[in-house]
Amino acid sequence: MTKGTSSFGKRHTKTHTLCRRCGRSSYHIQKHRCASCGYPSKRLRRYNWSVKAIRRRTQGTGRMRYLKVVHRRFRYAESFLIHFKLISKVSYAQIPY
Repeated sequence: MTKGTSSFGKRHTKTHTLCRRCGRSSYHIQKHRCASCGYPSKRLRRYNWSVKAIRRRTQGTGRMRYLKVVHRRFRYAESFLIHFKLISKVSYAQIPY
């Protein structure tokens, strides 16, 4: 019984296939579990010992369809409030007509 070269020649089957949730080739066919995202678990797989992996899939790495709009609205509202405060400080008597 050899553990080396001749054993490696027998390996020609796929253990993992594409995951339906994350799209990576990490879905274990026999275990029915994704090694990357943990599908079919409801919660996304993440561990604090792998900070870099969390960083790769965290907020801001995708399209941020809604959050982009929220940020833009916030900036506009901020400038509007500053402008409004400046106008309210000036009394109506000082405004030349």
